[in-house]
Amino acid sequence: MQFHKEREKILIIDFGSQVTKLIGRNIRELGVYSEIINIKDFLKIKEFHLIKGIIFSGGPSSVTSKNHQTVSKKIFEKNIPILGICYGLQLIAKLFGGKIKPSRSTREFGRAFLIKKKSSQLTKDFFKRKTTVWMSHEDAVIKLPKSFKTIASTSNSKLTIIENTKKKIYGVQFHPEVTHTKNGKQIFKNFIFSICKIKKNWNVSSQKLRLINEIRQEIKNDKVICALSGGVDSSVAALLINKAIKKNLICIMVDTGLMRKNEFKSSFDIFKKKYKLNVKLIDASKIFLKKLKGVANPEKKRKIIGKLFIKVFEKEAKKYKNIKYLAQGTLYPDIIESKSSTGSKTSKIKSHHNVGGLPKLMKLKLIEPLKEFFKDEVRILGKSLNLVNEINYKHPFPGPGLGIRIIGEITLEKIKILQEADNIYIKELLKNKLYYKIWQAYAALLPIKTVGVMGDARTYENICLLRAVTSNDGMTADYYNLPKKFLDRISNKIVNNVKGINRVVYDITSKPPSTIELE
Repeated sequence: MQFHKEREKILIIDFGSQVTKLIGRNIRELGVYSEIINIKDFLKIKEFHLIKGIIFSGGPSSVTSKNHQTVSKKIFEKNIPILGICYGLQLIAKLFGGKIKPSRSTREFGRAFLIKKKSSQLTKDFFKRKTTVWMSHEDAVIKLPKSFKTIASTSNSKLTIIENTKKKIYGVQFHPEVTHTKNGKQIFKNFIFSICKIKKNWNVSSQKLRLINEIRQEIKNDKVICALSGGVDSSVAALLINKAIKKNLICIMVDTGLMRKNEFKSSFDIFKKKYKLNVKLIDASKIFLKKLKGVANPEKKRKIIGKLFIKVFEKEAKKYKNIKYLAQGTLYPDIIESKSSTGSKTSKIKSHHNVGGLPKLMKLKLIEPLKEFFKDEVRILGKSLNLVNEINYKHPFPGPGLGIRIIGEITLEKIKILQEADNIYIKELLKNKLYYKIWQAYAALLPIKTVGVMGDARTYENICLLRAVTSNDGMTADYYNLPKKFLDRISNKIVNNVKGINRVVYDITSKPPSTIELE
């Protein structure tokens, strides 16, 4: 991620934690601009006057290993307040002469109860009668560094919060950035406002005009092509660019045949009629179905769908002359999670097709107006652009679409069965005012047939799985406790109206251990 050279900020150094982006989100939600950067890029920074505070993230490696990631002690001489989280705390302790023990006896995973030892600026208004925090570590600091004080402990970790107020250095062993830590945002609030003394400088709604002007200055009179999916990210990107350059934007919607029932046509009509976008709809459903014939492996399905999308889009794009830019709805988390972009040692759980997919093949200049925004910030931008709620607040939908919600081989019959079941499910959620209480909901078709009895006759049909989860960020999630009456009604309605399904089940697994999607 490129260092923003004009704005005061809180800088987050990413040591590879899967939840580093949540630190950035917490800071932004408090009204302060934050950037996430890796060690390699951090070493190149010269504009330290813009950095009002530094946060060291957690990470998968151990400070006791020979080749652990570290920083120069010179950073502590710049009088910039520093907060270390988990690995960040252990790194601070090691650099200042503390002792870290890599032992299973010191590890803590999950919920822990924090015991206050001393008062601190960092923990003002943080402690409750029973303070619950979220732990995820094996190593632990067992010897306090010189000139540091212990602020809080847990039963397994005696040095859970430490500080050196003279040098403005603080460390916490738990993760205040995750929702499992109760009142965790108070830690960040105290750090950025009371310790770093930074003023609020980030308001998403006010960024709209800046983005439009920047797009206009960069593109000028050149033409832009945009892959428009109908999701919130690409929709907001398209509306921003359209406001900047209007007639020089060409949007292409590629229908893979793996979308929800009538969803693509509905989105197309909204963009064409309400927003007057220059948009073309390509029906490539038969091509996708042919390529996916006989394929059951989920990774193979993903790769086929991704590569074929690029091929179809590229073929269509060649029909237009003098295209100079490709627009994408890439978000800040996409940039962070792409290993090639961050350079951190984060375990790569998923790759993002819009971080290096189309641009590499098409040799177009890339325009990504949302690359410094989080998902919830994009929804705020969408609202300021008058994006309709049915798109702006639409649940996340995977790139491969129903292709990874039909477990096993994909057939036209299965697609139609799932589209009908999913359509009933989503409509009922909306009708019962449950949809917007849920982060993500969907129906899936399991690769199992079971015996049923319908009209005194034996049936042998598919199992439909329903899933609904709550989450703030998608990193962790819990199943939504749908009312029993709703489950009774939706099960009955799907079985009675969708030929090919004779059994409905509800998934009550959290993330972790499962993922939100099935494949």
